[in-house]
This record gives sequence, C-alpha cells and structure tokens, in this order.
Amino acid sequence: MPENSRVLRVVLLGAPNAGKSTLSNQLLGRKVFPVSKKVHTTRCQALGVITEKEAQVILLDTPGLISPVKQKRHHLELSLLEDPWKSMESADLVVVLVDVSDKWTRNQLSPEVLQCLTQFSQVPSILVMNKVDCLKQKSVLLELTAALTEGVVSGKKLKLRQAFRSQPGTHCPSPAAKGPNIQSVGGPQRIGWPYFQEIFMLSALSQEDVKTLKQYLLARAQPGPWEFHSEVLTSQTPEEICANIIREKLLEHLPQEVPYNVQQKTIMWEEGPSGELVIVQKLLVPKESHVKILIGPKGHLISQIAEEAGRDLMDIFLCEVQLRLSVKLLN
Repeated sequence: MPENSRVLRVVLLGAPNAGKSTLSNQLLGRKVFPVSKKVHTTRCQALGVITEKEAQVILLDTPGLISPVKQKRHHLELSLLEDPWKSMESADLVVVLVDVSDKWTRNQLSPEVLQCLTQFSQVPSILVMNKVDCLKQKSVLLELTAALTEGVVSGKKLKLRQAFRSQPGTHCPSPAAKGPNIQSVGGPQRIGWPYFQEIFMLSALSQEDVKTLKQYLLARAQPGPWEFHSEVLTSQTPEEICANIIREKLLEHLPQEVPYNVQQKTIMWEEGPSGELVIVQKLLVPKESHVKILIGPKGHLISQIAEEAGRDLMDIFLCEVQLRLSVKLLN
C-alpha cells in the first residue's frame, strides 16, 4: 500500500436490469458479476475492487431494489431487499443507474431508489444514464435529464443545452452534502432527485464511455487506507464466482421460473494433472419436467451451458478449466 493511499466506496443503485453488473464488469476490466437478461441475477452483495496508482475504488454491486410485494411474488431471497441498505451505510458515493432505453421506467426514479437516496441523503450521488446508444432520438435525453434531476444538478439549475456536455467538471457540493435533514425530500410527487452532483450519459458496453466514469471515480477517492491488496478484483471466493457464472447461464438459457428453482452443489474442485482446474457441479431441480428442460434434446443444452460457463471461468481464473455439469431430481 502506498503512503498516500486513497479509497472510495461506491454503491451502484438502480432498478433490476438497469445494467449494474455490465457496468461493474467494464469498470473492473474483467467479467466478475453475473450478467443476464433476466432480472435479479446478483443475489448477494458482490464486491469488486479497482486499484490504480494510489487510488482504490471498492464497488458494491447491490441487487436491484425491489418492493417486498414483488419479493413475495417471486420468492426472492431476503438479501435482495436488505442488501442495498447495508451497503449504503458504508458508502462514500452513490451511482444511480437508469436504463434510458426502457420506455416504461426511464421517466422517473423508482420509489425504492428515491427512498434509499432520501434515507442516506448525506451520501453524495451521481446519475448515470445508461444504454444511450439504444436511443434513436437524442432529444429524449434532455427531457429525461430534466425529469430525473428535477432540473437541478450540483446545486445549479440545469440549462438543457449543456446536458449533452455534462462531463465531469466543477464539483460544487450539492445541497445533499450538508446533511440528511432535508425536510421536503420524498414528498408524494417526487420522481427525480435534485441533489445529483454529476450526470454521465453512456453505454456500459462502451469501454471509452466507461473509462471516463472510472477516471472520475478514481479522482474522487479520499485519503485513507486500502481495504484490499492491489491484485484483488473481487472479494467473492472462486467457488462463489463459479456458482454465479453458471447461474447466469441458467438464467439465460432456461424459460421463466425454471432457473430460479435450480440448486447448485459443487462435488469436485481440484487441480488436474496438467494444472487445469477441474470443477464438477450437480444441478438439483424439483420437477422431472425441469430435468428434461435443463438437459435439453440429446443433452445439448446442459453441454452448451457447461461450455459457455467454462469459457468465462477461463477468462476469470486465467487457467484451463474443465467444467462438468450433471442434473438430478431433488429427493
């Protein structure tokens, strides 16, 4: 650890599927968090670490915020509801991610996100408008910016002409930085947050866009001791990373509720004769029909899932990986 070490703990907040895991993976430069088109892939608070020169940025990738009603309906784990709040308690900065390509949700921040921002209004926040590459009409961005910020950024009224050029610039402390006693916050009509310090418009898939955000985060790191060795990318164990990557493939390839009912059990994890990593995992499912779906015609699906997950794991562990998956009915 250098003498002049700096650190920043960043919480990524956003509705399910806003692109938090994709953004995390791009910021880290390698695939660590599971990414899938189905919602709620990140089930527990995953942690990624970016270390450059003397600055360390710790990413808390929170599960998408959801309401207790939805949690009951989908039988989702309690960690999905509690985690975002836990990570907020130790945050130095909140990055609120909005998917601007989603016509149904993009016009306002979700009540859960607003509640989180309100409760922790002393924590500085920035707005990241994601998937801008999907927008045919860029003028929509201006309207969305006005709505999501209530027309105020960094304590100044937004001149809509400038919204496109909203690159990291001067940092006036936002009113939120003065403390959590904002009385009017969270009124019934609120759909945006007028205390964002910056706006970024990007595509989480574009390395150039993400680099701008990454440099901003590194620059914001404050003097303090590093929490991780500079080689650490994530505090997840290799077994957790492996389980997450397989889970991502299950979510991608299986219909509706099937992947949510699969239990994963690691049977073998050892080094093979040539230094390769040999992983054998059993997938347990509650119904006979699920067994058939998961195996697929002539066993094609399960071998495709194993092949894709194995390739991803090689990229992450930087070694040969032999992954074998079997499917069994839960007794």
